[in-house]
Amino acid sequence: MTSNHVSHKDFDKKMNRAGTASLKYDGRQSMFGAAEVIPLWVADMDFAAPPAVTRSLARRAAHPVYGYSIYPDSLYESLIAWLWQRHDWKVHREWILMCPGVVPSLHAAVMTFSEPGEAIIVQPPVYFPFFSAVIRTGRQLTYNPLRLRNDRYEIDFDHLEQCAEGARLLLLCSPHNPVGRVWSEQELKDVLHIAKKHDLVIFSDEIHSDLVYPENKHYVLSMLAEASVGNRANIITAVAPSKTFNIPGLNLSVLIVPDPESREALIRTFDTMHVSASNPFSIVAFEAAYREGEAWLEELLVYLRETRDYVRNYLAIHLPGIRLIEPEGTYLLWLDCSVLKAELGLNDVQLRHFFVHDAGVGMSPGTLFGEAGSGFMRMNIGAPRRVIQAALENIKEAEHRARQGTPPI
Repeated sequence: MTSNHVSHKDFDKKMNRAGTASLKYDGRQSMFGAAEVIPLWVADMDFAAPPAVTRSLARRAAHPVYGYSIYPDSLYESLIAWLWQRHDWKVHREWILMCPGVVPSLHAAVMTFSEPGEAIIVQPPVYFPFFSAVIRTGRQLTYNPLRLRNDRYEIDFDHLEQCAEGARLLLLCSPHNPVGRVWSEQELKDVLHIAKKHDLVIFSDEIHSDLVYPENKHYVLSMLAEASVGNRANIITAVAPSKTFNIPGLNLSVLIVPDPESREALIRTFDTMHVSASNPFSIVAFEAAYREGEAWLEELLVYLRETRDYVRNYLAIHLPGIRLIEPEGTYLLWLDCSVLKAELGLNDVQLRHFFVHDAGVGMSPGTLFGEAGSGFMRMNIGAPRRVIQAALENIKEAEHRARQGTPPI
């Protein structure tokens, strides 16, 4: 008899990922110039996927033919049931487009709903493919920077209104990567009203929507659009099991597009790329995760919350020059290192060098997410807590050496 039971002990297990062609581990030398850093950068977790996912993959692998695949009805049904159960979102099957990952979908949306030279709004600091999807397709970036007030990021709505004049598309990250905001209902309604006024299409990246801490609530933008402005025709929603269940390498994601004309336009764009998301392994993993992964997710959220709180308390006591911007969702922590940077007399390049070569910790530099990320680092806490503890202790010791003027060990 199989079991889906998981406990904290499952997340405490050290997973040896080196030698598995892991970007996070086997890519350390090329990314950081050091092969032994503690890798807390790229957004996948060092946790085993839900047991049901592993079983489904093993069963599929046992059949020795790995040919072209179709999307079975059960695949759609698993997603529809999950979105209804977790988010009270009633999605119709015809709205669903299976896609080869969220980043290709982002590029497809930019190419579908704008023309070369048109303005696309992004809200930095933000997930860096938002920039490249605009630049590489010949569109123009329009920045609506988030504002940091009282240790919390907010949308600058007056400026967004100005940006919306003449813009064609808004790329919204909800929940937001890297700052960890889970946008409130009112904030999203304000976004929708500006979009309606200026006829903006919104690509809403909601792939972190299942990773929300209990004191917060994720609101599906498409649902709010129907309720508040009476129209969700211009809302394109990206969802995926990749972040939720730690299966990003399988690449299958979804666009949910209620408007039939928009949906057909996206299909035409994907057809020109001649890419397929259909894969015998991604299909069974996707379905198993949504059907049987809920208990695993609930335990994961408890574990991540405890790790988040551990990092906050450690920084306050031992590393006051680094301040945690409290995340409301995701397993990505946005660390304000501006005080540490100033006290050690570092620029952003030197700050990264300090963490990598002095502390032996590989995080994503804040500047990767735009100029507003200067002085920040993004830390991935999706790892056993003792790994996070070791990283923090390394940073503390490196800071002590730097202040004493002694070289790194």
